[in-house]
Amino acid sequence: MNKVPPSLQALVEKVVDSLGYEPWGIELLPRPAGGQLLRVYIERPEGIGVDDCERVSRQLSAVLDVEDPIAGEYVLEVSSPGMDRPFFRPDQFARYLQETVRVRLSSAVPGRRNYRGRLVAADADKITLLVDGESVELAIDDIDVARLVPQFKS
Repeated sequence: MNKVPPSLQALVEKVVDSLGYEPWGIELLPRPAGGQLLRVYIERPEGIGVDDCERVSRQLSAVLDVEDPIAGEYVLEVSSPGMDRPFFRPDQFARYLQETVRVRLSSAVPGRRNYRGRLVAADADKITLLVDGESVELAIDDIDVARLVPQFKS
């Protein structure tokens, strides 16, 4: 799920933690215009606002300028994980048991790559979804992308 170099991950997490936020996840993605996009998701119990993102962005930019852990050009983006939050670590799944999630696997498992179902169990190695009335176990190592599906109450 997470393909960020461990040294970059540790540096970003240290800065985010020091400011009192939870580092939810980090993505390092190629940009169509060239260079890379470093997207950092931050969280805290009372929620995240624009001022929070700006505060983390300023501090993180200063540290990244000094440490220079990314070769070439990059754009830094700091954001809340949002309602359709991506999952980056196995422990994050456990927070959302009984919620609906979408999962895309790195390669097809039993002939299928995409799943949407209710998350009924999660541990360090696998998650279990209830999909169309059937229980499906998916290995954490096989997950490419997983996101929470927002539920709107009417």
